[in-house]
Amino acid sequence: QLQLVESGGGLVQPGGSLRLSCAASGFTLDYYSIGWFRQAPGKEREGVSCISSSGGSTNYAASVKGRFTISRDNAKKTVYLQMNSLKPDDTGIYFCAAKGTRTNQYMCDMRAWWYDYWGQGTQVTVSS
Repeated sequence: QLQLVESGGGLVQPGGSLRLSCAASGFTLDYYSIGWFRQAPGKEREGVSCISSSGGSTNYAASVKGRFTISRDNAKKTVYLQMNSLKPDDTGIYFCAAKGTRTNQYMCDMRAWWYDYWGQGTQVTVSS
């Protein structure tokens, strides 16, 4: 059974850092693009970052570019989202999602509908 589990969320002060992890089980991560999304209370889910199955292509939302870094370790079946210089607007539930991309190892997408599998999310709260 394909499963994604996020971890690493928590409460952090503005300017602080967190590293989120998305651990995959039940499938080989090598052929899947992974996206990170977030949803704040009363707002729609938005794409934060994505990484292709090869790791050769990444993309970021304008609001996080230069502060967040996505990476993957296929041997550990884990994708990471390093979040630095956090702001209160970064608060929300963060989800990871997977899409099989065996035929194109350099593709990822920032739109939620593109993904087939989702984790349950981890809460990130940025507040003083």
